[in-house]
Amino acid sequence: MSAPLLELTGVTKSFGANHALTGVDLAVGQGDSLVLIGTSGSGKTLILKCIMGLIPHDAGTILFQGRDVTRFSDAERKDFIDHFGMTFQKSGLFDSQPVWENVAFQILQEGTMGRAQARELAVDKLAAVGLEAATADLYPAELSGGMQKRVGLARAIANDPDVLFLDEPTAGLDPIMTNIINELILDVVGKLGATVVSITSDMSSLKVISTRVAMVHEGRIIWDGATADVENSGDPVVDQFVHSRAEGPIEMAVQAV
Repeated sequence: MSAPLLELTGVTKSFGANHALTGVDLAVGQGDSLVLIGTSGSGKTLILKCIMGLIPHDAGTILFQGRDVTRFSDAERKDFIDHFGMTFQKSGLFDSQPVWENVAFQILQEGTMGRAQARELAVDKLAAVGLEAATADLYPAELSGGMQKRVGLARAIANDPDVLFLDEPTAGLDPIMTNIINELILDVVGKLGATVVSITSDMSSLKVISTRVAMVHEGRIIWDGATADVENSGDPVVDQFVHSRAEGPIEMAVQAV
């Protein structure tokens, strides 16, 4: 059996008295389509940020291709980052920059190609997510929510990454646009042959874009299995979440009005 592409062992992260990650164990294999589920604040996005090094973890190990990500040299870290593409919950686009500069942001920052060539690449990536070339010169404020999600996906695939992190890729979209984005994700991932780790609260999307699900609860993974098994997991926490039940072991704070 081959070693995991990504492997987290005992990963913790605290912010003062808030113990956000309490010992995350997770292995992601090459070609996996994994979705992380869990309530708001359970640590899903934080896991991705720790893997990327955007937020340093406190303890435990994070391995990429068997190597500890905290021990990379500057050159090795750049190479590591080049393997990844990421979308953010609210698209994360820069309002002051036209769409094409948003898509080619990393390339422009690195100075690996001229602006004209970078714009051409951005137009190609926009086409890959179903957006016309004219979109390149618009600004994010001129786009619908669905178009912003597509631009975010185009930026994530700008460097043809091996690994995609998709943080709530369909949040806030209507059911039709949700289906369109899900189909785009499948198409893009299929063409790239990428490993995908997604975060979603949309159970219909989960069934489309994943083959495996991991439930994050109170800062750790409490269940990990096939997507086909998640609705009959046998775990009361997972069961409550996937069936959207108000009553169960997950206690949500509700403030009286």
